[in-house]
Amino acid sequence: MAEKSTAKSPSPGATTSAAAAGPSTTSPKSLPQSPSSPKSPKSASEAEMAGEVVGTEQTIQAADDLGQEDEDDGASALGSDIQSSTGSLSESIYAYRVLHGRTFNAPKTTEYWAPNDDQQNEGLDLLHNCLLMCMGDKLFLAPIDENPQRVLDLGTGTGIWAIDFGDLYPGAEVIGTDLSPIQPAWTPPNVKFEIDDCLLEWTWPANHFDFIHIRALYGSIPDWGELYGKAFKHLKPGGWIQDLEMDVRVQSDHVAIPEDHIFEEWSRAFLEAADKNGRTFRISHGHMMRDNMIAQGFVDVTEVKLKTPCHGWPRDPKLQQAGLLLYAMLDQSIEGFCLYLMTKTLGWTVEEVLIFTARFRAEMKKKSNCGWILTTIVYGRKPEVGET
Repeated sequence: MAEKSTAKSPSPGATTSAAAAGPSTTSPKSLPQSPSSPKSPKSASEAEMAGEVVGTEQTIQAADDLGQEDEDDGASALGSDIQSSTGSLSESIYAYRVLHGRTFNAPKTTEYWAPNDDQQNEGLDLLHNCLLMCMGDKLFLAPIDENPQRVLDLGTGTGIWAIDFGDLYPGAEVIGTDLSPIQPAWTPPNVKFEIDDCLLEWTWPANHFDFIHIRALYGSIPDWGELYGKAFKHLKPGGWIQDLEMDVRVQSDHVAIPEDHIFEEWSRAFLEAADKNGRTFRISHGHMMRDNMIAQGFVDVTEVKLKTPCHGWPRDPKLQQAGLLLYAMLDQSIEGFCLYLMTKTLGWTVEEVLIFTARFRAEMKKKSNCGWILTTIVYGRKPEVGET
């Protein structure tokens, strides 16, 4: 269920459902749609057709055929239409290090915990499409203006969100920033990528952007209040910020998961490693994102929490496909997620990491676990000048 800031009333039309909270329903004006961009449902019936998008107090219905476990990796159900195209902005700005056969970026502020190689980057694109389905085929939920001029995608990764936004809003200037030059060489004319570390001083003017988008920076930010404060400074009055972060814990409404289960071990290991690094994975827990935004001065702050399935177990076809995408992402990404944090931070051996990931993968393959990961989306608005 979405939870709204009690400090200020939500913007007119804001709702508690992700399928209804996107730009097509929260803004009084209709938004332009590109033929190549995902369409947003505009009515309750269309929202139902788009998929059973739910909040944390609702239960995703499981399919009836979960008694027989899949022996394959589930990826075959996705087909061959999901492609990842990555490229380099400039060979001279690569500053990678190799750890146990995987490449990681080495920024000025600290070492980043996840790999930046092709295997991991393909997983980012799978996750992007999974999240689109769980959000009712919307790129964002914030009720931004119908004609945004300047948009910042912070931590853009492969650039897929920035490119999709640029296609949807051809009149907007979209900048995607990241530590690694892993974005495609070809982009829409209104989209550009910059290599930048969001923890350093921002060089854009104050009151510059109409919309700042953040996604999946968990485990990499030492002070979330400071990050939101930078966004507040560089947004125009009336501009919007949105942040989407995911938990690292796999939960289930249909199966009891004991404390000694690998899903619980996985969560504890990641939380411990991130806490030791001073860059929490707990940002999506409780109302931390919402409260940090309010503390920095944002108003109309709205929080949406969604259950994102980890396999193709949901009865709803849309969520079933989303679950298969997340499953495929995790299946090819979990070693990369663990290598730096477990070996460098917790002092594990590579062999221990491989055993750990093998145990996690074995349980992840079981559709009957009906696993899901909590996804938290929070958006807020910078007040207009003189607004009280």
